[in-house]
Amino acid sequence: MLQSRFLLSGLGLSLMIATLSAQAAGLTSEHKAFGKTNDGTPVEQYILRNSHGVQATVITYGATLQSLQIPDKNGKVADVVLGFDDVQGYQSGTAYFGATIGRFGNRLANGAFELDGKRYQVPQNDKTNSLHGGTQGFDKRVWSAEPTKAKDSVGVTLTYLSADGEMGFPGNLKTEVTYSLNENNELRIEYKASTDKPTVLNLTNHSYFNLAGAGNGDVLKQVATLHASHYTPVDVKLIPTGELPAVAGTPMDFTKPTAIGKNIKADHQQLKYAEEKQGGFDFNWVLDAKGDVSKLAADVSDPQSGRRLQLYTSEPGVQFYTGNFLDGTVKGKGGKVYPHWGAFTLETQHYPDSPNQKNFPSTRLDPGQTYTQTALFKFSAK
Repeated sequence: MLQSRFLLSGLGLSLMIATLSAQAAGLTSEHKAFGKTNDGTPVEQYILRNSHGVQATVITYGATLQSLQIPDKNGKVADVVLGFDDVQGYQSGTAYFGATIGRFGNRLANGAFELDGKRYQVPQNDKTNSLHGGTQGFDKRVWSAEPTKAKDSVGVTLTYLSADGEMGFPGNLKTEVTYSLNENNELRIEYKASTDKPTVLNLTNHSYFNLAGAGNGDVLKQVATLHASHYTPVDVKLIPTGELPAVAGTPMDFTKPTAIGKNIKADHQQLKYAEEKQGGFDFNWVLDAKGDVSKLAADVSDPQSGRRLQLYTSEPGVQFYTGNFLDGTVKGKGGKVYPHWGAFTLETQHYPDSPNQKNFPSTRLDPGQTYTQTALFKFSAK
């Protein structure tokens, strides 16, 4: 009897090992050239695949998610992120498609902040504001990269050293971003950074998603849920006012599943600030999960294809943006044109302009500290 139990246990263990081996065999990665920048710097691409047809392509220019192939409810695969087929598209582009954003994601009022009584100036590239780290942020840099492999995932780790004074920010900042894909159709982005001087830091990924497929119309019928009871309203310059009002009773209420287009043209001053001609969303939502990566932060689905994206994050906020500045003139991958409201972003972050807002969570990073962040994008279809 004891021997039978031992044999059964051994058989179960063998089956478990075989299953794990099969899962591991379903995860593959590939590394090859993607082209060169205008000054001749080589750019590489890393392609991550699982056995379910999910494929993520990351390029070293901007540590950018260049492509994300996701199956629909019928198993048909489509690329669900906007982007370009060559390096030059990213070099000349101004929309930050798929890029790692730094040093400071989102806006800084007047492109300035104070730290320990000293004022620092970042180039103003959004009227009077600095946006996404200034004119030459992390999205315009070529990163170093190494493939990674864990027990249940394949990935790539990209690193960049931002020199003291780059774009006006203090401190030599070493940043590490790891993309990894597993068999659960989860794309995880993990960030790590350290500095040798006090500085401010707000990293994010700027992927534009269209769950119907990049370039396949607008996202107005796609349904979003943001688990956020409050948001940070902005002034005419899109800088937060410092208030944290409830979303209830406003077009910013996505606490229940709501079509993105349902209230996008509502007569509300905030929507007009975000896109003065037609309205649109471009705000930071204060997540109820409060940085608990185990709790669902956002959930978006496309009724037609059945594709669904669920977001989990360690950050306190997320910028939900509806591609208000896409105007149908940008040609992306495969020559497809990206229309107005042709995508949405879910930029995990600390709140915009935090260094100038005493009541917002701090974005300060000191020597000896390690900045960390996790964003998990889980995909499914039904």
